[in-house]
Amino acid sequence: MNLWTIFTFILPLASASGGVHYADHGSRPQCTVLANGGTTNDVPNILEAFSRCGTGGDIVFPEGQNYLIASKLNPIVNDVNINWGGIWTFSPDIEYWRQTSSTYPIAFQNHAASFILTGHHIRINGYGTGGIHGNGDVWYTAEAGHTLPGRPMPFVLWNVSDVTVKKFFIIDPPLWSFNIMNGTDVWVDELYTNATATKANASQNWVQNTDGFDTMDSRNIRLTNFVYQGGDDCYAVKGRSSNIFVQNATCRGGNGMAIGSLGQYLDDSTVENVVMDDVKIIRWNEDMHGSVLIKTWVGALVPQNPSANGYYENAGQPRGGGWGSVRNAQFSNFQVEGADAGPTINQNSGDNGSYAGTSLMEVSNIVFANFTGWLSGKESKNRTASVSCSKVHPCFNIAFENVTLTTAENSTSTGTGSCSYISAGGVHGLSGSGCS
Repeated sequence: MNLWTIFTFILPLASASGGVHYADHGSRPQCTVLANGGTTNDVPNILEAFSRCGTGGDIVFPEGQNYLIASKLNPIVNDVNINWGGIWTFSPDIEYWRQTSSTYPIAFQNHAASFILTGHHIRINGYGTGGIHGNGDVWYTAEAGHTLPGRPMPFVLWNVSDVTVKKFFIIDPPLWSFNIMNGTDVWVDELYTNATATKANASQNWVQNTDGFDTMDSRNIRLTNFVYQGGDDCYAVKGRSSNIFVQNATCRGGNGMAIGSLGQYLDDSTVENVVMDDVKIIRWNEDMHGSVLIKTWVGALVPQNPSANGYYENAGQPRGGGWGSVRNAQFSNFQVEGADAGPTINQNSGDNGSYAGTSLMEVSNIVFANFTGWLSGKESKNRTASVSCSKVHPCFNIAFENVTLTTAENSTSTGTGSCSYISAGGVHGLSGSGCS
């Protein structure tokens, strides 16, 4: 091999102190990105790496490197290995990120994103050391529990297929942690997400809207060995998601596992074929609202309260009236420690007091099996499960099997349930008002 060949195999694109270093390893090019350090934006170098090695190549963010993300990015890739051992830290410049030109609009709930990854045959490995720090605490502190527009999602997979992500973390996301939109055949394993408001006291939830995991318009999604800590949905399965499988998840704080909310917009929000198994629901501070919840909107366009938290999510417009179904979902082997509510179906989201029971979505073939543990008693001192469906489409084939949650820690009372707007004989295994 001559000297010229050696130099063409290893071609640095920037100085050793920071930049992209290119190497040709046979059939696969490799781009290693070194952080600039300090206050220099690393996004131009990251985009250079994706441009050079994002198709049929490998991109490396070495362990110990901390990259400043100070502008939006949406690389498009195909057949790429991303060895993500380092940390992307998003700029804490709230005023910059609030500008609509600084983020990508998300066509749902008036949201936005700062990083979107698009493409096919994507393999991401964080090795347990790599991931994203969203600097969300500056947002939590500035807004003190009242979410305002402009908080960007730090990790979105959009228009993707054949994706694996493993041993990855997302710390302090400004909004949802990990969102899949228009995704097919995605497996996420050993994902850790944590949203912690350091200035809030134990009785305050300043980390609402920091979902751990979300999917919409997606199918064939696997989430395994997942840990979430925060103040909202652990995993929210949103509209037009199907074939969802979750196993071994831990949810500390927030709303627990969710399907929904659905039917917020005038479209088909069907969700089907969902399995969630081996889930731990653990109270964190004073914030652990639910264990598992299926939630759909009322069946009419309803003006929303401008003073309500989350009003911006409706862009000031009346919402509701969507249609579709939630069918074939199984929630099994849940260990609950101090949640406010047990298994719940609530089809009255967005109701202003006049539209209860009007949802246009049909809920059927749902199983809640093997729920053990205890509730806080805050939502209801005696109720351990609740089913409130729709008089337009009464729910049916709702089964409770071995749900033995007690009404309080160290209590032996398993309480009772409540049911409304269900079909005759539509709920099995739950006793209580309206359930028989």
